[in-house]
Amino acid sequence: MSSEIIKFVRSKDLKFVKELGQGACGRTVILHDDVIDESFVCKKYSPQHEALKVELFANFVREIKILHLLNHANVVRVFNYYLYPEHYAGYILMEYVVGQDIEDYLIDHPQNAGQVFLQVVEGFDYLEKNGVLHRDIRPLNILVSNDGVTKIIDFGFGKRIEKNEDFDKSITLNWWCDPPAEFKDGIYDFTTEVYFVGKLFEKILELAGVNDFSYKGLLARMCTSDPAMRIASFSDVKHGMLAGKIDEFSFTELEMEAYRCFASDLSMAVKKIEKGAKYFDDVSVFGRMLESAYKSVMLEESVPSNDLVISCLVNGAYRYSTRNFISVLNVCQFLDFFRSCSATKKEIVLSNLISRLNAVPRFNKDDVFPNDDIPF
Repeated sequence: MSSEIIKFVRSKDLKFVKELGQGACGRTVILHDDVIDESFVCKKYSPQHEALKVELFANFVREIKILHLLNHANVVRVFNYYLYPEHYAGYILMEYVVGQDIEDYLIDHPQNAGQVFLQVVEGFDYLEKNGVLHRDIRPLNILVSNDGVTKIIDFGFGKRIEKNEDFDKSITLNWWCDPPAEFKDGIYDFTTEVYFVGKLFEKILELAGVNDFSYKGLLARMCTSDPAMRIASFSDVKHGMLAGKIDEFSFTELEMEAYRCFASDLSMAVKKIEKGAKYFDDVSVFGRMLESAYKSVMLEESVPSNDLVISCLVNGAYRYSTRNFISVLNVCQFLDFFRSCSATKKEIVLSNLISRLNAVPRFNKDDVFPNDDIPF
C-alpha cells in the first residue's frame, strides 16, 4: 500500500565527541559514526528560554526545510533530521566543518581573502537563485575549513521567498554594523544580504590589515546604505568579479575585436532594462540561444529584430532600439570566438557582456516611453 508506514528495525547509534555550544534555539554537539568513520554536527532543538519553546519550534522546522533543499559546495549539508512535533523536540544531523569562522581564518590567512570572498559570493548567489534569505549574516555563521572551503551555516532565521510580500523584514536582530537604509521601511531582501556580506568583508579586511583587496570597488558598491545605489544582487557581484579578470587571461587582438564589436552593437541596441529583469548567466544556455538566433538570421546583413539577440541574454522586460541594428557579421565573428573559448574564458566573456548591460538605464514596468522604443 502506498500509505503504509515503513518502520526501521533500530535507530542509529552515534558516539558523543564534544559540545560545540548553545545558541538561542539549540545545543550543538559533535557525534561520530564508527561504521563509516565520519563525524557530524548534531543540532538539538533546545531553546535557552523555556517560555519560547513552542514559539521558536517553527524556526527550527523552517531551518530543516530550507537546508534539506540545498546542495552547494559553499552551503553546509544536512544528512538527516529527526522531528518530534508532539514534544516540540528535534535534531538536525549536518556536515562537520573542521576549521575556523571567517574572521579568524582571514586574520590568520589574509592572502586568501579574494578566494574566500568569491566562495562566499558563490554560496549566497546560489541561495538567492533558490529564493532563500539567510537573515543572520555574521562571522560565526560563515566557516572556512582547513582546506580553504567556505561554508555558510546556521539558517535558524532563514526564510524561503515565494512571493513579493515575503520580502518584508520580519526579524529584528542586534546587528554588528550600521543597518542599511531600507530597514527604516521594514524591508529585508536579497539586496540587504549583499549589504551585510559587504560590511562583513569590509570589517574583516580592516582587522586582517588587507589593503590591496582585488575587489575593493565592488565591495564599496555592496556597502552602500542606499539600496538604489547598491549593487543589486550576488549574481551582479559575481559577474563584476569575473569581468574584472579579463586582463589576467590571454585574448588575441582578433578575439578582443570580435567581442567589442558584438558588445558595442548589443549595448546600443538595448535602450532600457526593467529593474526586475535578470540575465541568462549560464554560458551553455547563452551559447545555445545565440547559436539558434544566428541560424535564423545568418543570410541577412543586419538582425531584422534586435529582440532575437537581446533575448539570448536578458531574462525579463526591456526596450530596444528600432534604429540601431545588430550586425549579423558581428554575431557570426563573436560566436566563432565564443566557441573557441575555454569554460573559464566563456564565463569572463559573458560577465563582461552583462557588465555592459548593467550600464544601460533601468525603468519601472509602469513607465511610459516614446513609440520608437519597442517593449518586451
